Amino acid sequence: MGEVLKNLVGSRVRKRRLELDITQDAFAARCQTAGWDLSRGTFSKIEAGLRRVNDAEVVLLAKILKCPVGDLLEEFPKSSIIAVARNGNTA
Repeated sequence: MGEVLKNLVGSRVRKRRLELDITQDAFAARCQTAGWDLSRGTFSKIEAGLRRVNDAEVVLLAKILKCPVGDLLEEFPKSSIIAVARNGNTA
């Protein structure tokens, strides 16, 4: 059985991180410097959509990626939004 998508922003975070030429390890270190205790493994799960991301985390991701929050959130297909919303109700 395949993994269930738990966030919408992961693929956009990955794209922006690669545009900035930052490794996952370096990005996790930047998160820690910003006060968010995030491991590379957890960050990898965020990018893969396998870990939920709350609103405060989206704000931090955008800040570290030096982009507006809207860049991570705008224009998703309704079907994707509904699928992630439904999956957010599970542990």
